[in-house]
Amino acid sequence: MSIKTKIAAIALAALAVTGSIVSTTSSAEAKQPGWVWGVGAGIATAAVVGSAIAASNDPYYNGYHRCGWAAQYNAFGQYVGRVRTCF
Repeated sequence: MSIKTKIAAIALAALAVTGSIVSTTSSAEAKQPGWVWGVGAGIATAAVVGSAIAASNDPYYNGYHRCGWAAQYNAFGQYVGRVRTCF
């Protein structure tokens, strides 16, 4: 699962929780409480900032992180398999 998918899932879950909190209020007034706009703006801002961070996260092409498979040996020098390493 990519980071963008995780951020979208978290934002959707937060929106669902916020909607359920708002829908369970027992007052019958037509005006929304003042904190609803603040929560909505916070979720929207978090989604935009999270997406920007995820889009700018580019470690594999800058040469900063290079990942690959390396052979792994036990203490006796016997091959046990491969392990993914980043350097």
